[in-house]
Amino acid sequence: MKMANDQHFHNYEQLSMNIVNRGMQDGSLSFSVRVRRGLSDFVSSVNLKYVWLGYRYLINHGALLVVSPLVAVVSSMILGKLQITWELWDASSSSSSSSSKSIDQMLAISTTYNSFFLVGLLICLVLYAYAYLMPQQPTYLVDYACYCPPNELKVSKERYIELARKSGNFEPSTIEFQQQVLKNSGLGDDTYLPHRTIFRPGFRKSLKDGREEAAAVILGAVDDLLAATSWVRARDIKILIVNCSLFNTTPSLSAMVINHYKLKHNTVSYNLGGMGCAAGMIAISLASDLLQGAYPGSYALVVSTENVSFAWYTGKDIDMIVPNCFLRMGAAAMLLSSRRIDRWRAKYELKQLVRTHKSTDARSFNSLYLKQDAEGIQSLSVSKEVIEVGGHALKDNITALGSLVLPLKEHIQFFTTLLFGNKSKPYNTPEYKLKLAFKHICILATSKKVLDEIQKNLDLTDDYMEASRKTLERFGNTSSSSVWYELAYLEAKGKVKRGDRVWQIALGSGLKCNSAVWLALRNVSMTKKNPWFLA
Repeated sequence: MKMANDQHFHNYEQLSMNIVNRGMQDGSLSFSVRVRRGLSDFVSSVNLKYVWLGYRYLINHGALLVVSPLVAVVSSMILGKLQITWELWDASSSSSSSSSKSIDQMLAISTTYNSFFLVGLLICLVLYAYAYLMPQQPTYLVDYACYCPPNELKVSKERYIELARKSGNFEPSTIEFQQQVLKNSGLGDDTYLPHRTIFRPGFRKSLKDGREEAAAVILGAVDDLLAATSWVRARDIKILIVNCSLFNTTPSLSAMVINHYKLKHNTVSYNLGGMGCAAGMIAISLASDLLQGAYPGSYALVVSTENVSFAWYTGKDIDMIVPNCFLRMGAAAMLLSSRRIDRWRAKYELKQLVRTHKSTDARSFNSLYLKQDAEGIQSLSVSKEVIEVGGHALKDNITALGSLVLPLKEHIQFFTTLLFGNKSKPYNTPEYKLKLAFKHICILATSKKVLDEIQKNLDLTDDYMEASRKTLERFGNTSSSSVWYELAYLEAKGKVKRGDRVWQIALGSGLKCNSAVWLALRNVSMTKKNPWFLA
């Protein structure tokens, strides 16, 4: 049995890959990467279709739609003027009196045409300036708060194994497997678990336990946020979005928040479920769309969390017991605004948000899957291929994002080397230049192995990875709220300065990969509600 467990652990920790040059396909140079349980090698698996994905995303953001009509109108006017000029020249070559009269008529027409041409050109330029150069309705991150559980919920790795043995809920083989995974997980000894619940002998998931944990973390985070933004009353919030992947009840978690804080009866509320660790960025995207479209000049409250009690697994399936070793208690609450008056007191402004997914691919779709084992115990199954397919999702997203954030000179260099240079070098793709566009990067703190692979493939320095690694060590994997604990770490260290750009990136079931880029509007320092201060 020990050898079997060692083999399972080996499967999760070891990576292997084989790069195959597939030549020209559909007019583009293509490589395939045969990897099992490993993150794709971005340097060697460049496929030019990812480049088009990014620039197509840029075009879809409106540049082509604005520029094309302008070019068409101006071009038609210029062609019309050329035609009149040609007719005038042709008429002037004739010496008849009728042609002289025709020339006078054409000159009058040309003068009128010139007037219309100038007026039309002026109108086009004004419309172009209004539609393209004027900024869209901004989305500000006024403030946010991360829940810090009480000290009595701290569980060290040694204590974890001790409680697992005492509970009698696990087979010796699964306890040994968890011990091996924890040893190399990157988690420290101060992470938080509802240990009185999940290590209870004969533990079975219950709505009571799930609701109690959800109320503690969600309301704790929102309380801290409202305390930090005292000028905003709870009743001023127009939009409420709560995301929790595994625990969804009736009434919903968003209804619980409305009931607790007595929000207005016309509050627009959403409850997102089943979208994994990437759901937090999806919630931000939804809130931003609503603030810029249907409800401008409003406040939106976004709450991101996951429920450990409902994710806990006590069966024998190795793929389903992996989340036990990483998932920990946590929640984050964010207050967004589209009111321009809030710019002076907001911390950040949302600059870009890019969402991509690989759900059409069967392996990606099944890599994170809620299912029942042979004994009917329900929990989340993590495929051994999750790191590989996650790498492909990550590549799609960062290539699309690169087209939006990289400086113009980097795009010129990219196309120059693409056409005339060595296509095997990593700087041939925008993803390898991304670190030039950001001062700070917050990568979802999933596991040490995943962070190691992302750092290696994106050639990131230890400074870029510090927030993710420290968050994984101190708070564990808090799912969709993890990137906010990482941003709080950067603030606690005094690293976020006015004008800095922060890149948050998260992967979730489906498989999805979402990115958000925030611009710091001021120097941000640690507050007393910062989880790193409370911890």
